[in-house]
Amino acid sequence: MAKPSGPECNLGCQYCFYLEKEALFPVGESRRMSPDTLEAYIRNYIDSHPTGQPVTFAWQGGEPTLLGLDFYKRAVALQQHYAHGGLIQNAFQTNGTLLNDDWCDFFAENGFLIGLSLDGPAHIHDRYRVNRSGAPTHSKVMRALRTLQRHDVDFNILACVNNLSSRSPLEIYRFFRDEGTKVIQFIPIIERTSAGDYRRQGFTLEGPMNNKGISDTQPTVTDWSVEPARWGSFLTTIFDEWIATDVGDMFIMNFEWSLAAFMNRRGVICVHQENCGRAVVAEHNGDVYSCDHFTYPDYRLGNLMEASFTEILDSDKQKIFGSNKSRALPNKCHQCQYRRGCWGGCPKHRFIKTEDGEYGLNYLCSGYFNYFQHITPYLSTLRELITAHRPARDIMDMTLPIDGGSQR
Repeated sequence: MAKPSGPECNLGCQYCFYLEKEALFPVGESRRMSPDTLEAYIRNYIDSHPTGQPVTFAWQGGEPTLLGLDFYKRAVALQQHYAHGGLIQNAFQTNGTLLNDDWCDFFAENGFLIGLSLDGPAHIHDRYRVNRSGAPTHSKVMRALRTLQRHDVDFNILACVNNLSSRSPLEIYRFFRDEGTKVIQFIPIIERTSAGDYRRQGFTLEGPMNNKGISDTQPTVTDWSVEPARWGSFLTTIFDEWIATDVGDMFIMNFEWSLAAFMNRRGVICVHQENCGRAVVAEHNGDVYSCDHFTYPDYRLGNLMEASFTEILDSDKQKIFGSNKSRALPNKCHQCQYRRGCWGGCPKHRFIKTEDGEYGLNYLCSGYFNYFQHITPYLSTLRELITAHRPARDIMDMTLPIDGGSQR
């Protein structure tokens, strides 16, 4: 993914993990991708794909709209120039507050898929998603949602789940459904209280850490972080409503990924894959990092003005980073019946100890376990329906076991 505006954003969301990345760059340095870097990025990225393979650009931030519409018009022109007729796709993640008819005309004309950050109703969204002055942003995001709908732009909702929103799963889900959204991704918010403590997460470039130098006390997280049990309950509560009423009409990406894993198909997100390492980040100055959750000096892989993406992705440094995801799994995960659906989750969140004192367990482990345990009977039925070439929505007419015996 590209971050053409770096960590710059017009909002000051209290739980944002990327605003702190301003410390990576000298004070006074421009946080905007230059025309030369933009062209090098597009040419380099297209060249890294085999001929004939679709190329998907993902624009994120910070807030990518800060660069203005002309920046992306130039990007599209450069894509067309270097693709030589190949298929180009664009995904664009935004807080929506700067979107207007001109932006949405452009998105619709060029087939952009928009990820709109929206946490739910106003009283939930505005708790943490505020502007730099602390003012609420919900009304502006809702205006953006309406504008996207009016211009028939393809979009999905990216909803962060924090300690507040995790307590209102059905209110949030029904809000999105009533607003006419069809595709939603729920993202757990977990941040540790000690900034810059990434070295103690048990996931270094050299491999899994041992317990040397690690405190015996479990790490603490911020007040806004979602609790493990509530994360599991949030997902299962929404799943029960979805499986009863909305299969085929609403698409919850968390459920789609779980079903893909259950059917031995590769998902599209790294969080629940066996290994990671292919989702590198290109910052505004051309620096490439292993992952946007590991945008720290130790995880800088090079600069796209000096090396190709192929060289960067195939470097020993990045291969080690990717394979460490499975190598760092605690024994508890290896023995878990839901390992192939979970794979330990995101390495960023693997910072607690198991009951046996082994380091590197995902903070959300108990929530994930309850979630996978709860949905497995339904996934089995969905697999049977799909294998028999029947509509997945047929499951809504069936009586299925819940929690080992009770009936829906």
